[in-house]
Amino acid sequence: MVTREKYFDYEEDFHSKSDRKASRKERKIITDKDRSKYKKTDTDQKKKTTPLDTPMSDDSKKGQVLSISPEGILVMNDGKQWICQLKGALKQEKNKTKNLVAVGDFVAFIPKDEQSGTIHFILPRKSILSRADNLSRRKEQLIAVNIDQVFISCSVVNPSLKPYLVDRYIIAAQKGNMEPIIVINKTDLLSCEDIDPITLEVEKEIYAAFIKSYTSIGIKVISVSTMTGEGIDKLKECMRNRTSVFSGQSGVGKSSLINATTGSSLRTGEIVSKTNKGSHTTTSTHLVPLEDGGFCVDTPGIKSFGIWDLQKEELTAYYPEFAPYSSSCKFPNCSHMNEPECAVINAVENGEISELRFGSYCALMTSLSEEHRHR
Repeated sequence: MVTREKYFDYEEDFHSKSDRKASRKERKIITDKDRSKYKKTDTDQKKKTTPLDTPMSDDSKKGQVLSISPEGILVMNDGKQWICQLKGALKQEKNKTKNLVAVGDFVAFIPKDEQSGTIHFILPRKSILSRADNLSRRKEQLIAVNIDQVFISCSVVNPSLKPYLVDRYIIAAQKGNMEPIIVINKTDLLSCEDIDPITLEVEKEIYAAFIKSYTSIGIKVISVSTMTGEGIDKLKECMRNRTSVFSGQSGVGKSSLINATTGSSLRTGEIVSKTNKGSHTTTSTHLVPLEDGGFCVDTPGIKSFGIWDLQKEELTAYYPEFAPYSSSCKFPNCSHMNEPECAVINAVENGEISELRFGSYCALMTSLSEEHRHR
């Protein structure tokens, strides 16, 4: 059993054992030794390669990926950590995925010595949290895999609630076979005397409408404050014996939430006053074992989240509150954007569908239209 203290001690050594120049030099040496890139057309050599559909052999071990860095892939097997590299033949399997392996993956690896090994197989995944790569929208970027639930972290006041981004995470979680749970942090600010009263009143109205909008469609919402401790015990209980990933925009206090629920000591950041956005304190994804059972994944904060492989025609399926009305629209293929006699738009105007959710839907539909136009 790996304790949290032992895990973080190892993580610190693992990620700080060399500076960037040394890391680049080490990777160059490894690349020079790896001649698999010269064998792509060598069919005879491919026949000698261990088949990728053979996960385990007599000399291989099964482990789970804890983190990934320039030094290698940190894999845990039976309480021990190994620094692994991907087998050359496995690297050739890249297609539409930016990264072949992700935090949470179960892998088969062959030890080279007592500290290092080579991954030769990635076991099937039960769930995937991914997004469209920022640089190339045609590639999928894996964030974490084999996750039970996604804590969509957001906050009130600073930064404010953003249904548009929250809905992107909800859709990504549901597409990837995970339960989405919204965690609203910084609720103590709703009674802060240092904030302008008018601003505070607006934030309270948005907060109340936000909770009503999501609980009415069956999404669990947990309100917390890492400053006062409100809701932390409820969050801990929700994490027990499950693998959870904390995701969301920067500045909402993900690292503080993880510190409060796991007893860790991750670095926390400040809000940048000019943009009212948070600084990125988490720069890579880590799988952290919990004392009460289960795992917790911390992901870097992001400013944008492109949903992977989502078609415009699929979007309404993720807005179940539209279903009772959509059959009454004048046009059978109504997009619920600007068509005449749209029953969904009428329901929004009559207060039967949340304006927050409908506004988020329209923004997502517009975004998807733009993405498809540029493909």
